[in-house]
Amino acid sequence: APSIKQAAVRGYGAEVILVDNSNEAREEKADEIVLERGAAFIHPSEDPRVIAGQGTVCLELVRQVQAHLLTDQNNLDAVIIPVGGGGLAAGNTISLRGLLGDRVKIILAEPEEMDDAKRSFESRELLGHNPDNQLNSVADGLKTTLGPNTWPIVRDLVDDVMTVSERDILRCTKLIWERLKVAIEPSAGVGVAVALGDEFRQKYPHVTNVGIILCGGNVDITKTCKQMEALGL
Repeated sequence: APSIKQAAVRGYGAEVILVDNSNEAREEKADEIVLERGAAFIHPSEDPRVIAGQGTVCLELVRQVQAHLLTDQNNLDAVIIPVGGGGLAAGNTISLRGLLGDRVKIILAEPEEMDDAKRSFESRELLGHNPDNQLNSVADGLKTTLGPNTWPIVRDLVDDVMTVSERDILRCTKLIWERLKVAIEPSAGVGVAVALGDEFRQKYPHVTNVGIILCGGNVDITKTCKQMEALGL
C-alpha cells in the first residue's frame, strides 16, 4: 500500500498491519485477526452492502448528466469503470442497467499487468492472477480480483473489459492533473486511458457521451511524478 494511503488510515485512528504483496497474504492475516480479536470482517468488494453503496456513484452520475443534457435522447452512451475486486464495477453495473437498461455500454478497465477480469470475461469463468504475477502496476488500487459475488454481475451484465499499458495509465493520469486540476490516482487513470485508447474507439465508433468513474485520489504525487519522468512523460 502506498505510504499516502497508510498515513491517511492512521490519521483516522486506525491500525495498519502490513503483509506480503499478495491477496492470499491479506486474506490469511485478516482471518487471523478475526479469530484473535473477535473482529467483524467487512470485505472491501464482496460485501453486498459495499457493492450497493458503491453503486450510488452512477445514481449521481446519471442524474447529473440528465440535468445538463436535458433530453433522454442525449443520455450516456457508455460508462467506463476501473475494476479490481469489482465492488465499484458490480454496484454501478446494477445501477446503470436499472436506470438506462441495455442502451448504455458498460466497459470495465484494468491494467495489462493485472488482467484477471479480462481473462475471466473472455473465458467465461472466474480466474485469479497468474501465479507468477508480481502485481507490479502503478494502479495499486486494482490489485485485488473478482470474487463470487462480483463475478456473476460482471459476467452477465457488463459489455466489455479492456486493458491498458502502464505508460498509458500514467499519461492519462497526468492529463487529468493538468486539464481538470484533479489529483486522481493512477487507478482512476486506467479508465481515462481506455476512453482515449484505439481499442475503445474502434469497437465503439458511434459512442458519443462517455462517462468515466474517477475511482480515487490516494496518490503519492512525488513517486508518481518520478514514474512519469522515467517514461519521458
